Amino acid sequence: MRTQVAIVGAGPAGLLLSHLLDNAGIESVVLETRSREYVEARIRAGILEQSTVDLLHECGLGERLAREGDEHRGIYLQWPHERHHLDFVDMIGRSVTVYGQTEVTKDLGKAREAAGQEFRYEISETAVHDLETDQPYVTFTGADGRAERLDADVVVGCDGSFGPCRAAVPDAGKQTWERTYPYSWLGVLADVAPSTDELIYAWHPDGFAMHSMRSATVSRLYLQVPNGTDIADWSDDRIWEALATRLGHGQDGWTLTPGPITDKSVLPMRSFVQQPMRHGRLFLAGDAAHIVPPTGAKGLNLAVADVALLAPALAALVQDKDSSLADAYSDTALRRVWRCTHFSWWMTTMLHQSGDPFDQQLQLSQLRWIASSEAGRTGLAENYAGLPIGF
Repeated sequence: MRTQVAIVGAGPAGLLLSHLLDNAGIESVVLETRSREYVEARIRAGILEQSTVDLLHECGLGERLAREGDEHRGIYLQWPHERHHLDFVDMIGRSVTVYGQTEVTKDLGKAREAAGQEFRYEISETAVHDLETDQPYVTFTGADGRAERLDADVVVGCDGSFGPCRAAVPDAGKQTWERTYPYSWLGVLADVAPSTDELIYAWHPDGFAMHSMRSATVSRLYLQVPNGTDIADWSDDRIWEALATRLGHGQDGWTLTPGPITDKSVLPMRSFVQQPMRHGRLFLAGDAAHIVPPTGAKGLNLAVADVALLAPALAALVQDKDSSLADAYSDTALRRVWRCTHFSWWMTTMLHQSGDPFDQQLQLSQLRWIASSEAGRTGLAENYAGLPIGF
């Protein structure tokens, strides 16, 4: 096969990139190791920044988002006996939207299918070659067991942290930074209407808790747990009891309504950045280049920002032989990556228990400052609701 851009990975980053490239008249083929059903069912992020929402509307993907997305003006920040609402719209004029990554992926898949996008799902043994030439290619084994080769002008790795593209960058040509946090999240989906109108971020001596949602009938909730936690040790009753305690059930008349839990998972918390986000004719986007803990709601939004920069850069490179935007892509993207990495670290370390009483007092001091200071509230709002793409 031959195409202009070979995209490895059919998650939101890869699908959105193919969509933006198609709008610019650039052909692509999308390769994915999993099935389409698996990719569309993966439970991931659920908060879209204003810039992400704006981009999806601008490129023709906002119809269902506008109809079913739940716009939130802000969040609640809480610690025992206190809950404070931070209104982003009042402070910075921007909001966020609750719309699950699964829904974004479905919208993208439907749009790409309607446009005749060429996919290869359920492939294996994917490898990238000749990246330092202007004739790179990808080899893989198709779902039917046949060996295949895809030649391209450019290869883009949207294949996550364990895909072949990140690993294809030589050690001599890259730098990496990593932070592994000493705790994880136990996340649950529950078939029950949310007990809150906007997200609650709760500091508690027992550990962090968060009340999010996916729709008017589905709640998404999280608990801080130790690394290595066995999900079998957490019965539904134990989960709801811990959530009620940490989220403040009964405080000022607020109640947490439990319901049937349909999914449980444990998510380790880590940060990772690799630079540059380019090697020859290979470009990295999304989790292939960087990972952030989910506390700041940045993972999906960073992937969107990456491909929003990358699409015009590749169009100029492939169509016009103009490499200026492609040469600047990594440095431009990494400015936003590091800003969001810091914000995610800040939110994480401010809200999670480390077991150190000194840390607890510092955390409470930060929380009180945010609640009482216009500058503190505005700084959180500006970062949470999202910086401009290309920041």
